Amino acid sequence: MALITGLHHVTAITGDAQENIDFYTGILGLRLVKKTVNFEYPEVYHFYFGDEFGTPGTIMTTFPYGKGLANGRHGKGMLNTTAFSVSMDGLDYWLERLDQFNIPYKQPQERLSGEVFIYLEDFDGLGLELVFNSKDNRKGYNNGNIPADYAIKGIHHVEIWLDFYERTAALLTTQMDHKLISETSNRIRLGTEDLPGKYVDLLAAPGSLKGLAGRGTVHHVAFATPDAESQLKMIEKLNAFGLQHTEVKDRKYFTSVYFKEPGGVLFEIATSGPGFDADEEWASLGEDLMLPEQFEEKREHLIDVLPIINYPTEKYK
Repeated sequence: MALITGLHHVTAITGDAQENIDFYTGILGLRLVKKTVNFEYPEVYHFYFGDEFGTPGTIMTTFPYGKGLANGRHGKGMLNTTAFSVSMDGLDYWLERLDQFNIPYKQPQERLSGEVFIYLEDFDGLGLELVFNSKDNRKGYNNGNIPADYAIKGIHHVEIWLDFYERTAALLTTQMDHKLISETSNRIRLGTEDLPGKYVDLLAAPGSLKGLAGRGTVHHVAFATPDAESQLKMIEKLNAFGLQHTEVKDRKYFTSVYFKEPGGVLFEIATSGPGFDADEEWASLGEDLMLPEQFEEKREHLIDVLPIINYPTEKYK
């Protein structure tokens, strides 16, 4: 049994909470599957966006610290692009939709034997892509604003810039169940399978500046492991590889172990369960502020200090 089954989620440092909601639910059409707080800084939201059920491999999460947070910088030693998967025949639709809402993007490009993608950034400058392909059988979230055939199906891949990618590639291929999927002069794509949601692209970028954490950058990327037993086996493998890691942390919707990969990016190993219905019904995911038990006594204070947010509807049709 594979201990790592693919990507679980990506977590980013962002700015204004309302702009964050507007971009990911309004423009991209993802579902807000959980509204909770940062477990380390509970006076900051933690939003989870994904498909209808928040399935591992579809989830983008954000810490919206507010507009006053200093901008970060894309660069080596950082995950700079999170790519979302959409149907191959959705290109014209998405170009028109981005134009409709005045979202700047780079013109469509090809790479890796015909993969078509467009690069854009969210309101905080976070690097994103839409990758148009015919390999993804996942069902996107139908929010009523975007035709179901063109909805985002989940994360396609993540892109990490490194001085040299050999040590990171060695970790992924020898300890984390990845294999080589494809390769060009400065990019290798590794994956647990040759399917969207399973890929990690490593770019050799020795000439780029070192990335700096801040608004518009990724905090960490999480990989999915089936359960607590497989997570413990992964810890044994990390120990054997000589990597320092945290203890197992209870994130309520999964349990997590964090460590820095050799290139400097924070990795997480997250269990696939128990899932986002642990404290809400599926039909109403994301509607209420859900708090872990340790913060319930602070609920009134947190409601007072957290920004009021609204869900966009009509204006993003």
